[in-house]
Amino acid sequence: MDLRQEVYTLNLGPQHPSTHGVFRVLLTLDGETVVDATSVPGYLHRGIEKIVEDRTYAQVIPYTDRLDYLAGMLMNWGYVLAVEKLAGIEVPERAEYIRVIVGELSRIASHQIAVGSMASDLGGLTGFIYNFRDREYILDLLEMLSGSRMTFSFMRIGGVASDITDEFIGKTREFIDYFPKNGIEEYNNFITGNEIFQARSKNIAVVSREKALDMSLSGPVLRASGVAHDLRKVRPYSVYPHFDFDVPVGENGDSFDRYYLHILEMEQSLRIIEQALDNLPDGPIMAKVSRNFKPPVGEAYAEVESSKGILGVYVVSDGTTKPYRVHFRRPSFINLGHFDEMIKGWKIADVIAVLASLDIVLGEVDC
Repeated sequence: MDLRQEVYTLNLGPQHPSTHGVFRVLLTLDGETVVDATSVPGYLHRGIEKIVEDRTYAQVIPYTDRLDYLAGMLMNWGYVLAVEKLAGIEVPERAEYIRVIVGELSRIASHQIAVGSMASDLGGLTGFIYNFRDREYILDLLEMLSGSRMTFSFMRIGGVASDITDEFIGKTREFIDYFPKNGIEEYNNFITGNEIFQARSKNIAVVSREKALDMSLSGPVLRASGVAHDLRKVRPYSVYPHFDFDVPVGENGDSFDRYYLHILEMEQSLRIIEQALDNLPDGPIMAKVSRNFKPPVGEAYAEVESSKGILGVYVVSDGTTKPYRVHFRRPSFINLGHFDEMIKGWKIADVIAVLASLDIVLGEVDC
């Protein structure tokens, strides 16, 4: 009997829950093996870069929360840092320490979503529940400062919106004591050491050091390939030079390493937060910035190490109260650029694991 095989196409997403609800990839399949792929982002596009041209510099801040809404503090920080560079504003030291504390808390909360979501995507709902349980501690802390649990709008041009309290410091220290044993250790027991999870992620979609650099990958995705590049170390900003912490790197550059880097980085964030609390200086939390803020004509570019990688913000001023142009270099968007190549030769089920290991957030991809 003559058996003929033909390739066929399959739409994965945008409604599929593992594609985050608004991302589509057109798979060309031979059986269940991917022979070609075309990613189709854009379903969530809100035109933020254009919208903010009609807002004052201060009014732009809430829009940055809606980019990577899982790490809103870090999005705030990237934008205000660019404006401060443009206007030559010096931020008070106490405000810089507060930014580090809330930024690292936001990084941990984002990494918890990454770890829990990958466990869930591979069938381990328990890991997802445990991460969401511990994320509530952080959201409670950030709510104490900002009044919000997700879109904080806490950073200000020249500082932060409010000072931290003794209650906040006490609760944060409680979290630092609680999280390593009751959080990270449990993630390792339920997820990292799970033999099914390892079989589904180890040696899957390996990205070499050279390819990671060629594709301009950043964040845990880059460091999983053995590249110890973290802006907080290689091009330090704010008061990060004051802190002692390590930059974890992976060995194989596979989906498992991309997952595990999030675990290791949560441990380092705890170290940074504890040092910041121990050495928190007194003083003001805001520089003197006019309510009718008009930076000089010019342009500036600033970068921060976000939870997904390098967040770059480019701001152009025409001397008015509104930015002439704002552009965001989004790490999720850049990291997703290699996804089509990564999944070629793998099965449909592997596609889900690889996408989960990239830890994208579509609000940032579809800016």
